[in-house]
Amino acid sequence: MWTRDIYRLITEGVVYFLSRPRRFGKSLLISTLEAIFLGKKELFRDLWIDSSEYHWNPHPVIRIDFSQFRVTSAEDLKVKLEERIHEIASAAGVVCDVGDYQKQFRDLITQLSANGKVVVLVDEYDKPIIDNIGNVDNAGRIRDVLKGFYEVLKGLDEYLRFVFLTGVSKFSKVGVFSGLNHLKDITLDIRFGSMLGMTQSEMEARFAEHIRIFSGNAGIPVPDLVEKIRFWYDGFCFSYAGVPIYNPFSLLMALDMQDFRNYWFETGTPTFLLRLLRGQEYDVQELENLQVNELAFSSYEIDRLDVLPILVQTGYLTIKGYDPTRRLYTLDYPNFEVRESFIKYLIDEFTSVRKERSDAQIWKMIDAMKIGDMAQFFEILQIFFAGIPYDIQIKREKYYQTIFYLIFRLMGLQTGVGVRTGKGRIDAVVELQEGIFIFEFKITGDADAALAQIHEKGYARPYQGRDAPIHLIGAVFGTEGQGIVDWKAEQLPALNEKLIPKDTKITYI
Repeated sequence: MWTRDIYRLITEGVVYFLSRPRRFGKSLLISTLEAIFLGKKELFRDLWIDSSEYHWNPHPVIRIDFSQFRVTSAEDLKVKLEERIHEIASAAGVVCDVGDYQKQFRDLITQLSANGKVVVLVDEYDKPIIDNIGNVDNAGRIRDVLKGFYEVLKGLDEYLRFVFLTGVSKFSKVGVFSGLNHLKDITLDIRFGSMLGMTQSEMEARFAEHIRIFSGNAGIPVPDLVEKIRFWYDGFCFSYAGVPIYNPFSLLMALDMQDFRNYWFETGTPTFLLRLLRGQEYDVQELENLQVNELAFSSYEIDRLDVLPILVQTGYLTIKGYDPTRRLYTLDYPNFEVRESFIKYLIDEFTSVRKERSDAQIWKMIDAMKIGDMAQFFEILQIFFAGIPYDIQIKREKYYQTIFYLIFRLMGLQTGVGVRTGKGRIDAVVELQEGIFIFEFKITGDADAALAQIHEKGYARPYQGRDAPIHLIGAVFGTEGQGIVDWKAEQLPALNEKLIPKDTKITYI
């Protein structure tokens, strides 16, 4: 499948850019292109391109992998570029003129072209920028070096056979790629939506034996195991008409380890993105089933970082639907692995509870709810609000609404229980077998006012008549960093709308 898509690329265009999240096979694609342009037909025996009309004429290849660069400044990047240019020149038996990295790069291309038009392959073009994104001025200077590097390609069309660049993020053409003529961005091209990654049918066909062994070891029937694998790792989509695909790294790790874990997040954490979400006070509740137009996929500039395009390009959100009439995309987390891990990292960023301890605290809260011990529930909940820097100030209501949402969202993900949250409606509803819990939180006022709102708005009405007690809980956050300062609970009996006597179930803190 890949080689058919690659054939289309190398026979229909010259300069391409492709953005995909990390661990999605971009480097493998670069290696494949390099082998093709070096004329190594024997490596592609029995693949589609082997029997195609492609002419396997070898070409000089310049391959630069920025993931191998460790740079902290523009000057450092220049040195690394010059070193890599000299490595390539030395291996090809040519000598570049003395000068800066731009002059040397131009000289390398023109000299190599004596043996045929040159292919330029650039992997992870944006890594030097991303590694320094916390320092806008420094990242900007690094961007300018990269811009100057690509500007060398302008005017060298007669020497170039093919240019291909990959990266995670997509900075604007003006910012980085202004020197590249006729650059074609295929990131959202429906023709190449499944070129990287793996489809469901490919996974089941190619790994049938691995799945069979996994099924036996896990004691899960094959159909159920396949569905669980899909639930955990499938769901990435890179075009409005594309099919869902797997993150190949997580899929291969799960089949090899024969266990369900958050493999993708173990390879790197989105630190700068988490801090950006917090710093811009982005409403993380909007990240699920979010409807946007195509601008959500647009490029961005270093000094004007927009959360949404970064979330999409880095793979934390993906396309889940498209309305052609309204031209609106629906975005959401790709799968369970990404959703659960991202929420844990957000809790780590917004609270004092570290991600490795959040599961244990969540389960303690659920156990407390199951036995109706709301005092224990709030004691544990308070841990999430302890230690928040004083300068945050609880007066910033959205900050605490975010924490509240993340805790309850993780609660639902961990247990599969019904957990719903809303804005301008019930703050949260948790549906357990042992009872239904309706929460209303306030920043000002008292717990009585929170409970009164539950009654006045009829929040319990849709749940009455069920064979389970309904717990109504009102709570108040302090305004000076104290966390939860007041809460009360009432209980409605199962199959009965009449409140039980308050003195039997109201609890105070």
